[in-house]
Amino acid sequence: MSERKYSQDHEWVEIDNDGNATVGISDFAQKELGDVVYIELPELEREVTQDEEVAVIESVKTASDVKIPISGTIIEVNEVLNDSPELINSAAETDGWIIKMTPTDPTQLDDLMDAADYADFTSK
Repeated sequence: MSERKYSQDHEWVEIDNDGNATVGISDFAQKELGDVVYIELPELEREVTQDEEVAVIESVKTASDVKIPISGTIIEVNEVLNDSPELINSAAETDGWIIKMTPTDPTQLDDLMDAADYADFTSK
């Protein structure tokens, strides 16, 4: 599995061995949001472009858009989040993933931060 990458909008993306990407929000982002109470998931087979808004997460504090860190086609959404949106709070970077997609331009990963750079970015 490749190294996880992070966007400045606090989404993460990781490419699996099949070349597909899993996308979610960072642990930092879920802490900032507070208790997640609802998520609006995108449609399957939707083609998305980098930085496009693909989902909305609602918490007790606010609503926040999820922007896609790389372009591609959505092939799976995490249906578990429909009944258990709080999974984003307890497992934002594992079981709380939001979508899986087939990337159309994997070179866009080069524009994202690695874990060390993201940790530095969020500590400011």
